Amino acid sequence: MEHQQKQQNKFGHWIKTSITARMLMVGFLVIILLIPLAYINSLITERSMRQQDVVNEINEKWGNEVLVYGPILKLPYKTYSETKTYNDKTKTYLTETTTHINYAYIFPESLDLTSNVNSKTLKRGNFESAVYTTAMDFKGFYTKPQLQLKDIKDEDIIWDKATVLIKTSNLKGIKNEMNLKLNDSSYTFETNFSDNPKNYSGYLDELESGFLKESDVPKYANINFNFSIAYNGSKSIKVVPIGKTTTMHMSSNWADPSFTGNYLPDDETKEITKDGFKANWKVLHINRAFSQQYLNKIPNLNKFAFGTKFVVMVDEYQKSERSAKYGFLVIGLTFLVFFLIQTMSKINIHPFQYLMIGLALTMFYTLLVSISEHSDFLKAYLVAGISVVALITLYSKSILKTFKFPLFIGLSLTALYTFIYVIIQLENYALLVGSVGLFIILAIVMFVSRKIDWNNG
Repeated sequence: MEHQQKQQNKFGHWIKTSITARMLMVGFLVIILLIPLAYINSLITERSMRQQDVVNEINEKWGNEVLVYGPILKLPYKTYSETKTYNDKTKTYLTETTTHINYAYIFPESLDLTSNVNSKTLKRGNFESAVYTTAMDFKGFYTKPQLQLKDIKDEDIIWDKATVLIKTSNLKGIKNEMNLKLNDSSYTFETNFSDNPKNYSGYLDELESGFLKESDVPKYANINFNFSIAYNGSKSIKVVPIGKTTTMHMSSNWADPSFTGNYLPDDETKEITKDGFKANWKVLHINRAFSQQYLNKIPNLNKFAFGTKFVVMVDEYQKSERSAKYGFLVIGLTFLVFFLIQTMSKINIHPFQYLMIGLALTMFYTLLVSISEHSDFLKAYLVAGISVVALITLYSKSILKTFKFPLFIGLSLTALYTFIYVIIQLENYALLVGSVGLFIILAIVMFVSRKIDWNNG
């Protein structure tokens, strides 16, 4: 019994005095604190998804993204097939010719588009989305289609049944009656629902004009066209460059555009200021991988669309997520500072006190996320950082009983949070600055710990 008590006393003494025991205890607490860090990462992800849900709800009610694919001239034409049947009585073959109606889809020779965009932000609670109203003016002309290259004769084209198609997203966002003008004639559009996969061209809806007058089709001469569409939309405006030469001019009061798609605007004429932007595109048929006419179905050319994104640059959650990824580093380095102070000064720090310090460090991230929803990221980072540093510094004063160690801990945490903020703001040099910073921290720890007697086991 006495021997067992001595063994217990010896083990307790080892726990209190052994550097190895302290290291194991600190390491175990760091691992335990990974649990609340994981919950914090889940919270950031959840809030980020909530933000996207609210943005989608706003956009759904106002109007979604706009993609225009048109105008496309739809020409019906005749094809023929022969069926031979044998007549037993006459001992001859009877030939029956059947006429089929197919369609050719002709793209314009020239397509010029002007889009004036009035943008604003709509808010729902703590979240906001970029929306816009745009007036899009289209003009251009058709030339006579060269369908003989597809082995279709002119006399087989049904010119008086020709129509014009426009494929577009965001039908409910259209805010005007659309009138297509061909030469001096005017035509209205109607929606044309079809679930036939042969007519599929992506997720776009279809508008179709009435039958064109024979004088308004490019049978003998070029035919000019123009029409306008007004949209309520969000996210982006994109156009498929189906003109043999396609030009687009876009102007807006949105100061932070993101140009998207296969074709970028002309750098020499592009203007972006705090009051908005102006941009011009020019796409030639030689720049694209599709032709000017198709038979039987309209191809899905959405991937060739180009235009502009209108997005509120809300990256608070992304920055909070990047900051939380350094949580393990912050807790580990802070515990290391306390461990070195405890080892070098012989001040005893209880595991519960380590745990309280670790929980205070994790609170930084919940404060950061919650405050950043109501303010910008820098203010949220400052408030959360100052609060946590002040709390740990004051708590350290009650543990370490002196002023110099708590002051050193406060300065160390301030430097560490500043270092992490700089890394978050950097993009191209984040890895370089982070690697150099960690190397310097390692060098300092090696220098400070060189006089510790590690044999005191």
